[in-house]
Amino acid sequence: YSPCLDYHIKNCSGACIGKQSHEEYMKNIEQAREILKGNTREVQKMLFEEMQKLAEELRFEEAEEIKRKYILLDNFCSKSEVVSHTINDVDVFTVTDDENIAFVNYIHVTNGNINQAFTFEFKKKLHENEDEILPVAIMQIREKLGSKSKEIIVAHDIELPLDGITLTIPQRGDKKKLLELSEMNGKQYRFDRLKQAEKLNPEQKAVRLMKEIQEALKLPKMPYQIECFDNSNISGTDAVAACVVFKKMKPSKKDYRKYNIKTVVGPDDYASMKEVVRRRYSRLIEEEQPLPDLIITDGGKGQMEVVREVIEDELHIDIPIAGLAKDDRHRTNELLYGFPPKVIGMKTDSELFRLLTHIQDEVHRFAITFHRDKRSKHALHSELDDIKGIGPKTKEALMKAFKTVKKMRESDVESLAEVVGRQKAELLREYFDSKKQ
Repeated sequence: YSPCLDYHIKNCSGACIGKQSHEEYMKNIEQAREILKGNTREVQKMLFEEMQKLAEELRFEEAEEIKRKYILLDNFCSKSEVVSHTINDVDVFTVTDDENIAFVNYIHVTNGNINQAFTFEFKKKLHENEDEILPVAIMQIREKLGSKSKEIIVAHDIELPLDGITLTIPQRGDKKKLLELSEMNGKQYRFDRLKQAEKLNPEQKAVRLMKEIQEALKLPKMPYQIECFDNSNISGTDAVAACVVFKKMKPSKKDYRKYNIKTVVGPDDYASMKEVVRRRYSRLIEEEQPLPDLIITDGGKGQMEVVREVIEDELHIDIPIAGLAKDDRHRTNELLYGFPPKVIGMKTDSELFRLLTHIQDEVHRFAITFHRDKRSKHALHSELDDIKGIGPKTKEALMKAFKTVKKMRESDVESLAEVVGRQKAELLREYFDSKKQ
């Protein structure tokens, strides 16, 4: 044989050309096998003893090479060890429960290293609890993986038909850390499976979120249809409101509604909300349309109360009302429900809370867009739009020639006629003269 590049760059001892004995080669293979099993401390001990022996024999160069390997392995151990290396040959089991499936996570620890980690699914047949599932799961998993560990770490005491086994229920320390890691693995596996199932069946995600809202607010039924309201105005001018509708947790844009505020003068958000809610549900009742399962107000206790006054006191209908309140930085941070309203405990980074804030953002966007369009139309309104017989093309020609309405008002019929003709010029002159009078 001719030695390959690995030999020349010191990655191989050259066994193929007789530079390494068979015994030495097999010793290296055995060390590699032990490292892969997780028995790194055993290999370290062997290397240390060999290094000491070579040093006693004054074979310092060879001892230095062994020392280099020892340091590399020590660095590897410090990064890969999860807990103390004194925890050796231990099994860890935890259960993450679901309605129909129990997810049992298994971790095997050798010399502080996790060298096996699996999550197994066990289908429930008779709605068994954790205490009934875990002993059976431990027996099956240990038999399947061939585990002979004498210590098993679990979260609580169970009856296990195994002799010579120590059950450990840690309260603190490294073993407690392993138990928490196993629980986290099981929850993550369950979450990943749920996400995978929801990708294949989007309806499943919608039903899950509706159930979460129902449980959080103690609703009588799942909120299939959710409606949210918001007002928009600038100092009371161009006051508008909007209603967005979500069905099965998705926006139903054909059911969105815009409202021009008719009965309220000035910037009064509560009165505007009352008017819009009254108009919305009076019409649904009159047309015998289905009512929503939940109303969400873009605001706190005040907005919830005015909606309740219309829904319950005036219209005498029963629709649950929730509110999304903002903090001092104008960020949504609380979900309110009930009368008097109470804060519903929900993490602001949870999927459900993000969905509720998405509904709030959507109604805010819809109301602002409508308000902006209405304001733009007023801003673009010209006095010429009020003159009967003057259309868009005529208006464009006049603005191009005179630049402003003021100059048109000061011009005589002949000057106007040069641009739009005699008949329309007389219409303009007549309008401007009537305005003077």
